Amino acid sequence: MKKSIFFYFLFCWFTIHSLLAQVPGFYMKEDSRKKEIPFLASNNLIILPVSINDSVPVNFLVDTGVKTNILFSKTLGDYLGLKYTRKLDLVGADGKTVLTASVSPTNHLDLGPIEGIFQTILVLDEDFLELERVIGVPVFGVIGYEFFKHNPVKIDYDEGVISFYRSDALKKRPFGFRKLPVKLENSKPYIQAKVKQNDGGELDAKLLIDTGANHGLLLNRETSDQIILPNERLESELGRSLGGDLYGFVARTRRLRFSSLKFNNIITSFPDETEFSYVIKDSGRQGSVGSELLGRMNIIFDYNREKIYVKKGMTFHEPFEYDMSGITSRVIPSDEKRFYVSQVREGSPAYIAGVRKNDEFVSINTVPLDFWELSDLIKIFRSEEGREIKLVLQRYIDEDTENFELIEVRFKLKRQI
Repeated sequence: MKKSIFFYFLFCWFTIHSLLAQVPGFYMKEDSRKKEIPFLASNNLIILPVSINDSVPVNFLVDTGVKTNILFSKTLGDYLGLKYTRKLDLVGADGKTVLTASVSPTNHLDLGPIEGIFQTILVLDEDFLELERVIGVPVFGVIGYEFFKHNPVKIDYDEGVISFYRSDALKKRPFGFRKLPVKLENSKPYIQAKVKQNDGGELDAKLLIDTGANHGLLLNRETSDQIILPNERLESELGRSLGGDLYGFVARTRRLRFSSLKFNNIITSFPDETEFSYVIKDSGRQGSVGSELLGRMNIIFDYNREKIYVKKGMTFHEPFEYDMSGITSRVIPSDEKRFYVSQVREGSPAYIAGVRKNDEFVSINTVPLDFWELSDLIKIFRSEEGREIKLVLQRYIDEDTENFELIEVRFKLKRQI
């Protein structure tokens, strides 16, 4: 009798374990308290190699701001032999562009010690993002909510490591971390914050936690009359998202506070309102916090308990800085390393020195381009007011790549906001 009961419970355990393994999500391949995955950080964006259905690994962005896994290239999806069940029309971030995408269900995603089973992938018919131009690293897709939904996930920005925990591993607050409540809505994490504005009052703000965005703080003016655009500001391209480039203003916010955790003098994006803004309004949020701020902490996301745990990182107390040159740099995707000037702000130090749109970098401070990454350019142009920059640039004549002249310019970085 006892033996029968034992085998009955053993059968039930294996049955339950088998059923759990069939639930779509990400899981450890071998049972452990935690498994670690090193990641590549580009401007604090988290990039992991992911194998789709046993393919050669390709780079994916880990993005808490998206619900569904996305592959940016249908050409790649077709090459990998993905199966599609239906088409979707999506509205781009500019509020106008209509994107078409194919839905591919039940895929297997391999991240080394972690695997995603029965994963749906939204495959864009065209790569509108072209993230390599913006961040300097080839990125073919994003993984979002599915990666976080069952297990606590720690992002250690200082060490460049993700720790994926067993679901029951973090019942108590880890030593040295602060606990903050978050709210999951439509599979995305939100946090309540106090925002002390430079030219306005204090704002109670609901903010999306967005690891896939490279800003610090973003405030959507159309969501609240209390959001005041500061007088001291710069008009700027704010980045790229699905459907096109985002434009608006960049300024500073005096203070952002999550409970007892404070950030001061934060670079803040104020995007223009678009036809897409109704989606942001419907979410009830006033903005988002991105990787420029999140990367100053080590964070544990615990979606099941609707909490995050945060600890100050090595860069927490560094000042927030914005570009002091006036140059927006981009990558020309090619076999060779090539960076060019996507925009140069009129009246900026670089513009006054003679830098113009579409100039291509040859060397920076006498160091050839081969020794630079795009993230290095961004860092040096934000580094220190008064620092002298010497550029050698290649300027094409009549858009003829065989006909160009070399331009040498010098200027000093100047803080503009």
